[in-house]
Amino acid sequence: MLGKRGILRRHHGDDALDESAFLDLGTMGFEEEAGLAGARSVVRLAEILRFDDLHAATKRVYQGDMVFIDYTNIANDSIAVRRMSVDLKNVAKDVGGDVCGVSKNLVLVTPAGVRVDRQKIRADLSR
Repeated sequence: MLGKRGILRRHHGDDALDESAFLDLGTMGFEEEAGLAGARSVVRLAEILRFDDLHAATKRVYQGDMVFIDYTNIANDSIAVRRMSVDLKNVAKDVGGDVCGVSKNLVLVTPAGVRVDRQKIRADLSR
């Protein structure tokens, strides 16, 4: 896909990357990292495999976390998506937060005091 002048060549000097060139970010830890305990609010990602999984995700919003919900697995079930949409609007109303679609199958639900600006930040091309 990328030629010898592509990003792989520029950064790694070769088109072929071996397995040791990748880092598993999930297993990495940093000494200065205090974990999630010191944060006032946490951004979480929830994957909804079936409609019943929505409760665990919305519970986090009630606790004050922002939650991105990936509902790809139920996207073809229009009834489940409609029920999810109504439930998420009710959760946002209950907590005084906000809910918005981020992409095709991704929704963001925020806790009290956090609003989503729906205007895209665009580069200033006049410079």
